[in-house]
Amino acid sequence: MVLRFLLVLLIVWVALAVIGAVVKGLFWLAVVGFVLFLGTAALGAVRRR
Repeated sequence: MVLRFLLVLLIVWVALAVIGAVVKGLFWLAVVGFVLFLGTAALGAVRRR
């Protein structure tokens, strides 16, 4: 259940990062999406152990 939720969050963060990278004025969105992706991946790795 938690792992599935983290997977959905990772997909959302990747989508935000891609949208931010594509739209020139939304570069900050790409940065925020990337940081949130890394945080969620780290949380998932810690919870998996």
